[in-house]
Amino acid sequence: MTPSARLLAAIELIEEIEATNGRPADAVANSFFRERRFIGSGDRRAVSDRAWGVLRARRRLAWWLERAGAAASPRLLVAASLLLEGWAFSGVEQGFSGGQFAPAPLATPEKNVLRPLEGHTIDHPQMPEPVRLEIPDWILPALAERFGGDLHAEMDAMAEPAPLDLRVNLLKATRPEAQAALAGEGIEAHPTPLSPWGLRIAHRRAVTSGAAFQTGAVEIQDEGSQLVAALVGAAPGMRVADWCAGAGGKTLAIAMAMENRGHIVACDVNEKRLEGAVKRLRRAGIHNVERHLTTEGDKWAKRRAQTFDRVLVDAPCTGTGTWRRNPDGRLRLSESDLAELVPKQARILDAAERLVRPGGRLVYATCSLLPAENERQIEAFLGRHGEFRVIPLSQAWDLPAAQPCVDPYLSLTPRGHGTDGFFGAILERQPGQPLA
Repeated sequence: MTPSARLLAAIELIEEIEATNGRPADAVANSFFRERRFIGSGDRRAVSDRAWGVLRARRRLAWWLERAGAAASPRLLVAASLLLEGWAFSGVEQGFSGGQFAPAPLATPEKNVLRPLEGHTIDHPQMPEPVRLEIPDWILPALAERFGGDLHAEMDAMAEPAPLDLRVNLLKATRPEAQAALAGEGIEAHPTPLSPWGLRIAHRRAVTSGAAFQTGAVEIQDEGSQLVAALVGAAPGMRVADWCAGAGGKTLAIAMAMENRGHIVACDVNEKRLEGAVKRLRRAGIHNVERHLTTEGDKWAKRRAQTFDRVLVDAPCTGTGTWRRNPDGRLRLSESDLAELVPKQARILDAAERLVRPGGRLVYATCSLLPAENERQIEAFLGRHGEFRVIPLSQAWDLPAAQPCVDPYLSLTPRGHGTDGFFGAILERQPGQPLA
């Protein structure tokens, strides 16, 4: 593809993302490239990088355009992104050449908007703070509460592209063996600093078509997610419930830690997500997992009250910790979303806790940075369930790496730990406490 053709594809991809009414950008991109198989891997990467760069800087780019009196169309957003990263205006005009595989030439009103941007950088001292930080206005107080004086540095780290993390499946290979297998595919991977199962690839690569992935030796999983699975403390022979299992990413890691011995139940309210786990379980060589579809009025949990050693609640949340990978998420998130999620998380916790046996543990996790979904959710749960107590991270951390966070909770961020943003709390049902 020519440089102009790449620009046109990026504009078209952004148009599709903005027209899908909330469908995640990565899913839109997968469909976009699947319908355009003529676009090679290098060109796909260039088109994706341009589109994702626009999404990461969407509020600032729109601020510049609106300052000039123009609406932030995909064409103008892409053109503005070029100018604000140092392109000359003449180069942008050349890119919008109007050729067969190029964006249409810039109209005179577009030129009038864009030409003054030449020579500027994307940040401007007059930008409102939420615009500069690329976050919704309403969420600023919550993030300021979470990070204090580190807010700007944390949000700058959140704006960087994420690496590609893999989890080695120890049922199939050791970490050095998986690293060597990837090297044989031309993929350079290095051990993650915290997870003993992790390998990190600096830039996104197509690993799913390679032998290491196809044989089940590796799975795609952020290091932070791996650490949440490790917090469960699952051991061979235990009974474990993954209450919000989705497509089974953490279920796979837990089964590996259990060496395929014991019993895991992967629960979810979405049948399609649960079905999506079947292929992954088979590829990983895991056979101690049962799937259970949770439905309204389901008596399954009641009949199995206090029979599980470990219960993981990876709760639905705002996903604010995943903005490196899903920059479009910050554009879609609303205050009403948070207002709906907090009571939903509480209901899920109240349902899952019944499964935990005396002396067993309930692990609550989110990929959120917001106190309302994390620390305050745990405080409220303890107020309702006095039979549980918090197990500090220091008492549960048994990985070779140094404990990454101060007690009592696991609290990860891109800036502090190089992972997505994750929260994890370990709660233990005290022996001798009756079921409420």
